[in-house]
Amino acid sequence: MKLSKEFLSELYGDHPRHYVAVDCVIFGYDSGELKLLLYPRSFEPSKGNWSLPGGFVQNDESSDQAAERILKKTTGLDDIFMEQVAAFADPNREKSARVISLAYYALVRLDRYDENLLKEHGATWYSLAKMPELIFDHNEMVAKALAKLQFKAGHGLVGKELLPEMFTLTQLRGLYEAIFQREFDPGNFRKKILSLGVLKRLNKKDSSESKKGAYYYSYQAEDINEKEIGQIIKI
Repeated sequence: MKLSKEFLSELYGDHPRHYVAVDCVIFGYDSGELKLLLYPRSFEPSKGNWSLPGGFVQNDESSDQAAERILKKTTGLDDIFMEQVAAFADPNREKSARVISLAYYALVRLDRYDENLLKEHGATWYSLAKMPELIFDHNEMVAKALAKLQFKAGHGLVGKELLPEMFTLTQLRGLYEAIFQREFDPGNFRKKILSLGVLKRLNKKDSSESKKGAYYYSYQAEDINEKEIGQIIKI
């Protein structure tokens, strides 16, 4: 049943109206560093300052659909892994209007995104360790997104979202060290990861890591989930 504008006005008229936005914390991984995609804000307030990619939720879409639309517009990719992080609703987070933002984090392989789209938006990959100051509460969004990513990585392997299809255990360990921002013992990490039974050793070696070479691995199960794996890294 479609409600009339008069009825809706009577029902909701005394309540304030707010803008709803989504902001995307887009992580990538390259050369031992966890990276974050940022772009200069194109409008006021805070025009020209570094910002997370984002936009407003439209009348005909959910917040998930809005995040997918923004990710597609920014990277040119479909089917990007993403999860909602938290709602940011401090009444003073933006001075010009009351905007409630739903933050999402996404994982993007750096060999797949559309580089021309990034240039079009002026977007840049920043090392997480050298991230500039961001507008509003976007630094807090990044911190909470990283904590969410660390939880995911601690309860399941995230290599397939950030590494090439073939990777060595050293490369996987490097990714985990970048995510958790600390070093792991090579032997213990190798033993724990292989005990999960989710990786397949390939008959191909990477000779750049040592004279003997290191075997490449790939995922042998697409449907392994966090509950089946359990906690693998103590956070």
